Amino acid sequence: MEAQGLDWLLVPLQQLVSWGAAGAMVFGGVVPYIPQYQDIRRTQNADGFSTYVCLVLLLANILRILFWFGRHFESPLLWQSIIMILTMLLMLRLCTEVRVTNELNLKRRSFADFDLHHFWRWSSFSDYVQCVLAFSGVAGYVTYLCIDSTLFVETLGFLAVFTEAMLGVPQLCRNHRHRSTEGMSSLSSDLIHQLLQPCEPAACGLTCQFGFVSPCSHVGREKPTPNQWIWDLLASATV
Repeated sequence: MEAQGLDWLLVPLQQLVSWGAAGAMVFGGVVPYIPQYQDIRRTQNADGFSTYVCLVLLLANILRILFWFGRHFESPLLWQSIIMILTMLLMLRLCTEVRVTNELNLKRRSFADFDLHHFWRWSSFSDYVQCVLAFSGVAGYVTYLCIDSTLFVETLGFLAVFTEAMLGVPQLCRNHRHRSTEGMSSLSSDLIHQLLQPCEPAACGLTCQFGFVSPCSHVGREKPTPNQWIWDLLASATV
């Protein structure tokens, strides 16, 4: 009787916690880059930040969105990818403007040159946008053609997971080359966010269907998909 009397309080409270967890899932990934953005804007120096981090996250989240078309997952995770793509584009724009301003004798290089030696080191933000659109268009078209293939969709999901797992590599390589720890604060925060990702769907009352998912989310499925054992292994190694 007393428990029933508390339902009017518990139900809205649970809903509020669910909304809060969903909001943390959507925006939690971009929070570490806010101080990094402010620091670059204030100092007009982007040497401590590797733009290849943006490349990794753009590729991973574009693949994740394409995976959604083959196998729908929860909307907070989809919005998380969209917000992250916009954030990385903003970071790229700022870093490009700062680099061009500081290097007055910088030789003009563009995406249209198709020079692999200067890939992702272009002189204009529009070149990065062109590259992202080109990749999205090609990957989207291939996904459209192969959307009925379970193996292709699962491979797409695995590539999204694997790419995001490589997030720390560009920043670590840059810091090792420059013998510096600059930029590691945002990287550490983002890695912590990645480690906490398995907890986010559970907090929202959701079942994460890809990425760093909990092995128990696949319990009870009669026919596991081809890459679920890989995801379970990644999840076990991450938690």
